[in-house]
Amino acid sequence: MPRGDKSSYSPKQKRQAAHIEASEKKEGRSDAAAERIAWATVNKQDGGAKGRKATKKTAAKKTTKKTVRKSAR
Repeated sequence: MPRGDKSSYSPKQKRQAAHIEASEKKEGRSDAAAERIAWATVNKQDGGAKGRKATKKTAAKKTTKKTVRKSAR
């Protein structure tokens, strides 16, 4: 499959890309930029073609115990 081939995307992903592309064109982007942004957005949301799940890299949170002071009334 050549680079840039969109045949392995689902119909839903293609509709999403078309909607995003139209929105970007309405904002004044060029055709090429709108298409690039649309497919980058679909890839980021769905992890690319064939429904691959995107992996999220999250930093481990360092938990600390905080003492809770009760207000003296």
